[in-house]
Amino acid sequence: MSFQDKSIQCSDCGDTFTFSAEDQEFFQSKGYTNEPKRCPSCRQARKSERYSNSSYGAPPANVPRNLR
Repeated sequence: MSFQDKSIQCSDCGDTFTFSAEDQEFFQSKGYTNEPKRCPSCRQARKSERYSNSSYGAPPANVPRNLR
């Protein structure tokens, strides 16, 4: 299957970004069926936001200290 670069508008910032033929091949190899809807910078910002708000490994704040 032959891929061609596509211009896509980011759903977060509204900027247009290129979904390259190489990226499309990668998406297909991973079995992804949807095109990206965020530009690379918004995607990275979303990942950072998601992981920085995580309290993985820490007990919930409402657990008494002697039970932590």
